[in-house]
Amino acid sequence: MMDEHPLIHDIEAFLTALARQASPATVSAYRQDTGALVDFLVDQEVTDWTRLDADLLRRFLGHERSRGLSPRSLARRRSAIARLADHLIERGHLRHNPVTLTQAPRQPRHLPHPVDIDRLQRFLDMPHDDSPLARRDQAMMELLYSSGLRLAELAALDLAHLQSQRVRVIGKGGKPRQVPVGRRAHEALNAWLKGRKQLADEGETALFVSARGQRLSHRAIQQRLAKLAKERGLAEHLHPHRLRHSFASHLLESSQDLRAVQELLGHANLSTTQVYTRLDWQHLATSYDAAHPRARRRQRQDEDSFS
Repeated sequence: MMDEHPLIHDIEAFLTALARQASPATVSAYRQDTGALVDFLVDQEVTDWTRLDADLLRRFLGHERSRGLSPRSLARRRSAIARLADHLIERGHLRHNPVTLTQAPRQPRHLPHPVDIDRLQRFLDMPHDDSPLARRDQAMMELLYSSGLRLAELAALDLAHLQSQRVRVIGKGGKPRQVPVGRRAHEALNAWLKGRKQLADEGETALFVSARGQRLSHRAIQQRLAKLAKERGLAEHLHPHRLRHSFASHLLESSQDLRAVQELLGHANLSTTQVYTRLDWQHLATSYDAAHPRARRRQRQDEDSFS
C-alpha cells in the first residue's frame, strides 16, 4: 500500500474508529483486507471513492481469487469492505454500499465426521483418578455429547442454568433453549458439583471453573478435550464441535426425527440441521421401506436388482 495515496487517510480514519469497538486482531485483519483493496485501486488509477462501484469490487474480488485466496478469505475481504463502505457513506464519500450488489463467495462445507459410537462410548467410559479436575473434565465431555452444546454455550453455563433433568442455554443470537441431560451426564455433573466446591472462588457463578477457581475459557476447554483424547488413546482429534456433531448424527440415526434434532441443536432453519448431520443411508432406506405406502415390496421383488 502506498502511504501517499489519497485514499489512505480515509482508511486510517476507518481503522481508528473500528479500534474503539473491535479487538486488535480484528483491526489487524481489516487493515490487511482494506490495504489489499487500496493496492488494487492504485493499480487501477482510482483516486476517488465515488468510483468504487459493484463492477470494480467484483473485479477486485476476482483478482484476489486469481491470487489463490480461499473462499473464506475472500468472504472476509468482502465483509471488511462492506464495513468500510458504511463508514464512507456516513462521511459522505459514497452514496451507497456496492458490496450489497455482489454475491458472497460460496463457502465449502467442511463438516467433522462423528466419532464412531462404540469408540466414543469406550472413550467416555474409561476410568479416571476421581480428582476434582478429572470429574470436571468428565462432566464437560458427557454434557457436550449428551446435550449437543456448542463450545460457547458450555463455557457460558452458570450453576443457575442447571435444572433437574435439563439445562438452559443461551444459543446464537441470544436465543435461549432448554435441552435434556442424559443419565450419564447427570451422574457426571453431580460428581463434579461435589468437587467444584474445592476449586471455585467465592461468588463464582460459572458451572465449570479452572484450577484457579474461575470460569474456564474456550481455549482451555478445547485443550482439555484434546489432551484427554491422547491420554485415553482415542486415535483422532477431539474438540467440542465434534462431540456436538456426534450427538446430532447418533441421535438422528436412531430417532430419524429431524425436527427434534433441530430443536435440540438450536438451529433456526431445518436446512442447517440437514447439512450439519450425516444420515446413514441404510437407516434411511429401512425407514423408507417400512413407512412409505408405495415402498413396501414383496421379498422376491426386494431381491431383484434395478435394470
